[in-house]
Amino acid sequence: MDLTDKQWKRLEPIILQSVCKKDTRGRKPRDPREVLNGILWVLRTGAPWKDLPDRYPSPQTCHRRFQHWTKAGVFWRIIEELAADLQERGRIDLREAFIDGSFVSAKKGAMQSGGQNGAKGAGS
Repeated sequence: MDLTDKQWKRLEPIILQSVCKKDTRGRKPRDPREVLNGILWVLRTGAPWKDLPDRYPSPQTCHRRFQHWTKAGVFWRIIEELAADLQERGRIDLREAFIDGSFVSAKKGAMQSGGQNGAKGAGS
């Protein structure tokens, strides 16, 4: 599922600010909308970059642009705009947001949170 025209109109100014290629040598840059759709496909599916379907630009192009946009703070702004779009359309409920979904699993045989049993002495 690629970006709708309405979503792209919201994101286009953000993305075009980050694309300033003055050097006319080399290949013509790929369409930023196609690249963003490729990036979003990888993020949505969890697939490796190399499995990006042929309808998108090359995995190298999408990955390189993703790295550039992330370092420049552009991708954070993209995420904020897409979240705002979802909220306006009633497709996201912020009451069900999680701050941290990480967890730490205990190793087999690890001490439980209650501490050692008083009957057991410290090991020698």
